[in-house]
Amino acid sequence: MKRGQFFLTVIAVSTLSLMSFLTHSPTEDLQIFKTSLKIAIINELGNFEAGTKVTLYESDDDYRNEENPATPTLTTDKKGKVTFKDLKPKVYFIHAVKGDKNNDAAGVQTDKLLEGKLNKVNIIIE
Repeated sequence: MKRGQFFLTVIAVSTLSLMSFLTHSPTEDLQIFKTSLKIAIINELGNFEAGTKVTLYESDDDYRNEENPATPTLTTDKKGKVTFKDLKPKVYFIHAVKGDKNNDAAGVQTDKLLEGKLNKVNIIIE
């Protein structure tokens, strides 16, 4: 009798597992790697700048008005780098400031980020 109950339990669990697999929606977020952006801040001499405040914006208007940041502002580490995680695969506008140095005269716009990848950008502040 116990052997029959064991087989019925195995069949029930297998059926439930199969049903769960078959009813899984392919539109659910199964992505293991999230879209992220690593930014290296470099000064006019080519040295990495630690302690630089970096903010991302989703539009040029928000960047110019310094409002509605896409993420909280981060500060570069001792190697002058910062990584923004869990981003949308789109174009971002970068504002980097350290003291009287900033990237206003240099590139401020990324290319469209590649989804599920670690995207990298170098920004010069002067």
